[in-house]
Amino acid sequence: MIVLGIETSCDETSAAVLDEARVLSNVVSSQLVHVQYGGVVPELASRAHLRLVQPVIDQALNEAGVERRHIEGIAVTYGPGLVGALLVGLTFAKGFSLAADIPYIGVNHMEGHIYGNLLTVKDVAFPVLFLIVSGGHTQLVLMKDHLDYRIIGSTRDDAVGEAFDKSAKVMGLGYPGGPVIDKLAREGDPDFVRFPQSFLRDDHYDFSYSGLKTAVLTYVEKHTPEHLEKHKADICASFQKAAIDVLITKTLRAAKAYRVRAIAYAGGVAANGYLRRHLVEKGRAAGYDVYTPEMAYCTDNAAMIAYAGLHRLRGGERSPQNLNAIPSLTLG
Repeated sequence: MIVLGIETSCDETSAAVLDEARVLSNVVSSQLVHVQYGGVVPELASRAHLRLVQPVIDQALNEAGVERRHIEGIAVTYGPGLVGALLVGLTFAKGFSLAADIPYIGVNHMEGHIYGNLLTVKDVAFPVLFLIVSGGHTQLVLMKDHLDYRIIGSTRDDAVGEAFDKSAKVMGLGYPGGPVIDKLAREGDPDFVRFPQSFLRDDHYDFSYSGLKTAVLTYVEKHTPEHLEKHKADICASFQKAAIDVLITKTLRAAKAYRVRAIAYAGGVAANGYLRRHLVEKGRAAGYDVYTPEMAYCTDNAAMIAYAGLHRLRGGERSPQNLNAIPSLTLG
């Protein structure tokens, strides 16, 4: 089945064409306009999607060597995300579906992240414990089979990706902050500052990053610009260790409690080098298969949406023309 995927939930306009699990094209256009504001501006994001969605889809079809008449189904993100941004992709998908007389399916963005990881896994060893980490979400999800999810842990306040971005902004490192902190941390001492690790030893699987974010702000306010510049890499390494070690510890603890066969991770923060190294190392040492996503499928992209949608379309699912965007859509 040849599926066109469309993703416009935040600040990336993306389209992809899949032939079953084979990615024929995956075009992503990132909106650089938000950099000067230190974060995503919803109105600007919506306008950019309106301008970009048609040419991005055309490019995806061209790169795939596929004509519109060859598309057998459409998968599009309908939540969670920015409502205006979501509506751009959803409206386009509905129009394409009607014009071509083919089915379309609305896909949960978080489900998309899960299937972005599984795109490169030939035989999935269920049950799998998924750590989903992004700018808006931090969740532990038990996946017993395809499309069967149970959230067993989530953040009670800020997502880990938001903590990265906000801490980077406080330190004057720019936006998005995750890649900058990751790069600087490689040259720093992770034990330079003892930042808090909320819920590290608690017997539940929830997370909290507001305390860590506040601790970074307090540290910056208490020290001179000279000190902060001199120890920039050390502060980044210390922050990163505090943030990521909690994720790894709770993931391994939950994996043991729920007797899973494999551990997987997904979302924008899944591109973090420290997380990729240490979760793989510790997960395998504990006896689990560890599914690591390709870098191209960590951040928002339409290939992951197309693959998730493919599973639902093959099962006979269809979305109605009155499906609406749901900014706070949950998984499960």
